Amino acid sequence: MLRDIVIKNRSYRGFDERYTFSKEQLEDYVDLTRYTASSVNAQPLKYRIVYTPDEVSVVRPLTRWARALPDMTLPHPNMHATGFIIICQDTDISPNLARYQKDIGIVAQTITLAAVEDGLGGCMIGNFTPDEVKEKLNLAENLTPMLIVALGKPAEEIVIKEIENGEGTNYYRDENDVHYVPKRKLKDILI
Repeated sequence: MLRDIVIKNRSYRGFDERYTFSKEQLEDYVDLTRYTASSVNAQPLKYRIVYTPDEVSVVRPLTRWARALPDMTLPHPNMHATGFIIICQDTDISPNLARYQKDIGIVAQTITLAAVEDGLGGCMIGNFTPDEVKEKLNLAENLTPMLIVALGKPAEEIVIKEIENGEGTNYYRDENDVHYVPKRKLKDILI
């Protein structure tokens, strides 16, 4: 079951905009993060959930998607995420923004796995300007946006493609807009 959820947990860039999130649903995802590992158990991460249409429309233009596909605008029109969780670091707890990067990855993966378990999906977005997000969401001075997790009901096909050692790992789309994600084989990552 965990294997199935991990394999289904892709970086979705196309969503059914008819699906909306409730505050409680996103709070449940954040609640799971409280049980994850945290470096020296400092727990410096805080979360801003975004689910109302007004706030979603504020966050959407602050995110930049699919840098590996510079000639394509993603998400496509009318296929945007309908919820966001902004992972912030509370600099009053720790001003060292580099120290807790692994914690950010752990909680982001936990959030997206929970979404997949609910039949949904997400995309971790690091391509944004933290100060813009901070300003537009009126975040306190001590909160630094570190990662944005976009969430929604997936509305695109993603195919994992095993590659030979030495082949490129850039994802790509075919003429039917199917998204391909190259993955190295197990034998090529074991040392």
